Amino acid sequence: MRFALNHIISPRQTLAQFFTMAKSLGCSEVEIRNDMKGTAIADGTPPEAVRDAAAKAGVTIITINALYPFNVWSEDMAERTTKLARYAKACGAKALVMCPLNEGKAVPRASLVAGLKGIRPILDENGLTGLVEPLGFHFSSMRTKAEALSAIKEAGGEVTYKLVHDTFHHHLGGETEFYPDRTGLVHISGVSDPEVAVNDMLDAHRVLIDSHDRLDNIAQIKTLIAAGYKGPFSFEPFSEEVQALANPAAALRTSVDYISSSLRS
Repeated sequence: MRFALNHIISPRQTLAQFFTMAKSLGCSEVEIRNDMKGTAIADGTPPEAVRDAAAKAGVTIITINALYPFNVWSEDMAERTTKLARYAKACGAKALVMCPLNEGKAVPRASLVAGLKGIRPILDENGLTGLVEPLGFHFSSMRTKAEALSAIKEAGGEVTYKLVHDTFHHHLGGETEFYPDRTGLVHISGVSDPEVAVNDMLDAHRVLIDSHDRLDNIAQIKTLIAAGYKGPFSFEPFSEEVQALANPAAALRTSVDYISSSLRS
């Protein structure tokens, strides 16, 4: 498996610290974020500094996470997309993760398709892939990969866009279909709280994967690998319990070992 790390795991670390931790764990691929206060990109760190820090640590920035809400197309969204895409190109990132409106409001399909059409030339100009991530929450405006793929086809974006298979959102969205040939990235996280109902699961419940996982992560990972997916599996736990860990590297090693041994068994 190609394990990768998303900076949401340890938001208190600087980018340089995060990159160094990733490399120490054998993860040479990382995701950085534009939605965390006090860290690059939000603090105005020049993209060249991010690029140099990644090169020094020996890691590749696979994504900036995320362009939001990509399916509500407007002049402002076009400007923000252009700014983020240029930053991604300059810092060496390979792709932008793209998330739909997630505020309990419906978004017409025409707006979804318009967003994909509008974003495509911006990504192409900057040599980036768009990684479209459905959010399985019941209040999300785009819950399934099937819906995303249909809109991508209508927008003529099969070359520019790929899917994010998020094991958490796959479970919440009640999806059964896997699209390994259209998947460019897999986000992995677990839910171990035995009390929370599936429909009530939120980002705050997302922890590192262990034997108490309720999302069938191991089964999802096995299915993707067996079907030919060869891309990265990126840890993306949002729980404050994980983010506050004094030694996140040790916890990540434990989760990596659990996943690896489970796949072998």
